[in-house]
Amino acid sequence: MANLRFDAVKAASQQQPMKVDSPKDRPSDYFARKVFNRQKMYKYLPADVYRQLADVIDHGTRLDRSCADAVAAGMRRWAMENGVTHYTHWFQPLTEGTAEKHDAFVEHDGKGGMIEKFSGKLLVQQEPDASSFPSGGIRNTFEARGYSAWDPTSPVFIIDDTLCIPTIFISYSGESLDYKAPLLRALRAVSAAATDVCHYFYPDVKKVQANLGWEQEYFLVDSNLYRARPDLMLTGRTLMGHSAAKNQQMDDHYFGTIPERVQSFMKDLEIHALELGIPCKTRHNEVAPGQFELAPVFEECNLAVDHNMLLMSLMRKIGRKHGFQVLLHEKPFDGVNGSGKHCNWSLSTDTGILLHKSGHTSEDNLRFVVFVVETLMAVYRHNGLLKASVMSATNDHRLGANEAPPAIISAFLGTQLTDLLDHIEKADKRDLFHIEGKKGVKLDIPEIPELIIDTTDRNRTSPFAFTGNRFEFRAVGSEANCAASMIVLNTAMAEALTDFKRRADALIAGGSDKTAAIIDVVRADIKACRQIRFDGNGYSDEWKAEAARRGLDCESSCPLCFDRYLDKETIDMFEEQKVMSEGELKARDEVKWETYTKKIQIEARVMGDLVMNHIIPVATHYQSMLVKNVAGMMDVFGREKGGQLTARNQRIIEDIAAHTQSIESGTEALVNARKKANKIASAREKAIAYHNTVTPLMGEIRYHVDKLELIVSDELWTLPKYREMLFLQ
Repeated sequence: MANLRFDAVKAASQQQPMKVDSPKDRPSDYFARKVFNRQKMYKYLPADVYRQLADVIDHGTRLDRSCADAVAAGMRRWAMENGVTHYTHWFQPLTEGTAEKHDAFVEHDGKGGMIEKFSGKLLVQQEPDASSFPSGGIRNTFEARGYSAWDPTSPVFIIDDTLCIPTIFISYSGESLDYKAPLLRALRAVSAAATDVCHYFYPDVKKVQANLGWEQEYFLVDSNLYRARPDLMLTGRTLMGHSAAKNQQMDDHYFGTIPERVQSFMKDLEIHALELGIPCKTRHNEVAPGQFELAPVFEECNLAVDHNMLLMSLMRKIGRKHGFQVLLHEKPFDGVNGSGKHCNWSLSTDTGILLHKSGHTSEDNLRFVVFVVETLMAVYRHNGLLKASVMSATNDHRLGANEAPPAIISAFLGTQLTDLLDHIEKADKRDLFHIEGKKGVKLDIPEIPELIIDTTDRNRTSPFAFTGNRFEFRAVGSEANCAASMIVLNTAMAEALTDFKRRADALIAGGSDKTAAIIDVVRADIKACRQIRFDGNGYSDEWKAEAARRGLDCESSCPLCFDRYLDKETIDMFEEQKVMSEGELKARDEVKWETYTKKIQIEARVMGDLVMNHIIPVATHYQSMLVKNVAGMMDVFGREKGGQLTARNQRIIEDIAAHTQSIESGTEALVNARKKANKIASAREKAIAYHNTVTPLMGEIRYHVDKLELIVSDELWTLPKYREMLFLQ
């Protein structure tokens, strides 16, 4: 067994960067080459069909089924010119991944041959087996019918020889079984509510768009080492492993020179991503060794979510070509930073970004304040729900671990914006306010030009921070579908804006001046949401106590956090905004509890297998070697002197015995805890039992395994160690 590890380490050390042939054109020339975008639509569709489809995309009008055949014909012609032979509906079930079933462009021609065919009916809908996906009880196992339906607002794309059509996924009775359907409803709700509020300031605004810019963090490990770690392969993280003597203490990996082999992978990934219309912008080393980040240019929220899901799949595929395994688990290695997916969110119209501090007129400034304050109101009212939207068995390892935001949602504004809101709250309501723009700072180094300094610093401990013209939701996990958090955030924002307009309209109807009415409502909301604002250190114990005093949700148990989806105010919000029904919310909670339980269950089973079949046999083998050494020394030198000469080995023998005994008893307790929890019928109570009884036992077992790793001879240890996996050359 030991040779497997050393063979893997040797193979990893011999890996060379894969040569990547760059396209001769500039990225702007091959961007979206594999996407049926506006340019392709204009070329391959009849003019009237193009106008109808553009109207659907731009204004949300309903797609006329009569034009679907023409759209399908144009798509098929373009796809076949690019070597495509199959098509699939590409959707996002409640599994955190994507799903697809490939069908060929072929039908019988009635003459004993085949003909390529793709109709509007096949474009618009398919019928995947709904019983085989998580449904939370919406569907019984014997009720298999479900439907995927084309989302025209997200363009189709080509992967290899397959035309991929982004779709929603619903049950036979109409409930959503995916992330896209409720996200589209949430985006529609926030657009309508924000447009109504915009009309106070800009009567010509027709539509408000939610934007998203995600930052994807990930780890790379050599594929040979990955295959020698069953825990990585089966759970996505190392269930055991002692920290390397050097990891991230020196902060030398962050923004450091990208290793040549990694750079080759990044280059190949970016080429493929750009061809698929994913606007890759930034790449760099992250804080932990072996950790990296990719970030795109901002996009419309629904498209950004699709692109992130597509990118995660693409990363794994390209990684394997380069001899890497991409790890998207939030905490694959203990003792070093985990990975997140920071979601930068904003609202915009055709006139500009609503959260942008233009400062041109007092009306612009008031508009800015309204949208900032109502965002704070949305976060304040539903801070527990926002936390629940990012909680998972995997992200639970990362949140609050002094590397990510704490498991308490608060909002950071910075000094300038905080002072402005305090001023509005206390000043005369007709006292017009001015928002300062960025300031120039001149350094006493002549060669360095003047720097433009932002109006606020950043706070990396804040889960929800204002960063200039957007809010950055930093608590989202790296392997999560960011639609989950975007559904909650956009729906909560729609509710806040709807409530704001209702109250302002009531004051105006009662005779108040429009500006005065708006300021009155804003002032009331500034007071109401003050508890969510916090600019200090989110890692401190003082903040945890303070947050509890403020009435913020401080629950840290992942299964209990999910309860927020079933609160009356949550159900009321989703139903009033027509995003999800109470039944759909209950079903999603069932899925969340079941998913949490299954992930911990798998980890516990893998840990039991590893300790009994890898760790204990290796430790006892080494112990036997030491026993023979001690016995031999006593035979040669006598019991007294031999005992003195082998005192160290005797201590190691005792230590191994103590650790292996603790591991064996801990594993027995782990098995019993699982058996007891598995008998619980309620998905919620079972998840709570796994959280409270199974997870702690795994931590105790790991402690003893990691101690053995330091004791047992290196040549006998079968699992690749942290020092071998984390440092890529």
